[in-house]
Amino acid sequence: MSQAIAYPYADAQPEFGQLFEIREGVYWVRMPLPFALDHINLWLIKDEWQGQKGWTLIDTGVNTSKVKAYWEEIFSQHLEGLPILRVVVTHMHPDHVGLAGWCCERWQAPLFMSMTDYLFTRLWIDAADDEGGGPNGRAAARFFKQHGLLDEALQTDIAQRASYFPNLVTPIPRQFHRLTNGESLQMGGHDWRIIVGYGHAPEHVALYCEALSLLISGDMVLPRISTNVSVFDYEPEGDPLGLFLHSLRDFEPLPEDTLILPSHGRPFVGLHTRLEQLHSHHRDRLQECLAACATGLTAFELLPVLFKRELDVHQLSFALGEAIAHLHRLWFQGVVRRDVDAKGCYRFYALGPV
Repeated sequence: MSQAIAYPYADAQPEFGQLFEIREGVYWVRMPLPFALDHINLWLIKDEWQGQKGWTLIDTGVNTSKVKAYWEEIFSQHLEGLPILRVVVTHMHPDHVGLAGWCCERWQAPLFMSMTDYLFTRLWIDAADDEGGGPNGRAAARFFKQHGLLDEALQTDIAQRASYFPNLVTPIPRQFHRLTNGESLQMGGHDWRIIVGYGHAPEHVALYCEALSLLISGDMVLPRISTNVSVFDYEPEGDPLGLFLHSLRDFEPLPEDTLILPSHGRPFVGLHTRLEQLHSHHRDRLQECLAACATGLTAFELLPVLFKRELDVHQLSFALGEAIAHLHRLWFQGVVRRDVDAKGCYRFYALGPV
């Protein structure tokens, strides 16, 4: 029987700009986010690399003056006078990679990422026009229109957000160290095995240390919310939800008592229970989506089924991407068909009774 989810530190957590020791030499840092999800957890590991003592930083927060100020406080008061030796990024979303370039430049430290997420970060930062990337920009607006977003004001709002990603992410180094699935990264005198996951980001890196019984899970396994899994214009017929659910299987061999260090929420134990909950959650959502397809609908029309709250334009882009991901999972399973309606929108119909 799987262990119930528990929070070893209860409500304890570091204040912004402070450190909280998880294991000897492993520290928890929290930084604010300018979103409804208002914080991110980051990690500092006391380390030695290439003969020098210092720290390895895992994820960085977004590029805002407030987050930079908190980092300067940490750098000056909590690192024992030692430098940042390396910057490791779990994936390319702004709350994780946002200040990676700034930290690398400030400390002359190398960047460690997966190849795919490094290239996506470079691509979205260096975009030369207002096409944008992922949930923002003109390409996103055109793509979402295909899936039923016909409101011209909302289309304009999304189209005008092409600079959203570059504004939150500092330019990253032109060279990096590649992280690949199954290899080990030495940090703090211990081996950390890389577990790559798909669906939430192109090539998401989680880090497992058997000696310390720790998993830095990034966004792949969160304690209370299910990570966003979306279809966007750059892979318009992708099946990220299928990839995400398959990726969760790679965490199942980890011991039950592993302490999970998530990017959002509190550190917890009960990994197998949480994995079961995530699979169950998506089974339920897929069944709801299939039932909603009985008479045919677009992804935009599916939003009230999946999301019961009012959505701002930032949330709408991710919500619509996730609605498409659920419809595509059903489509890949062969239980719905996809037609183009009279308005040029994709409409999904259940095949058989539901």
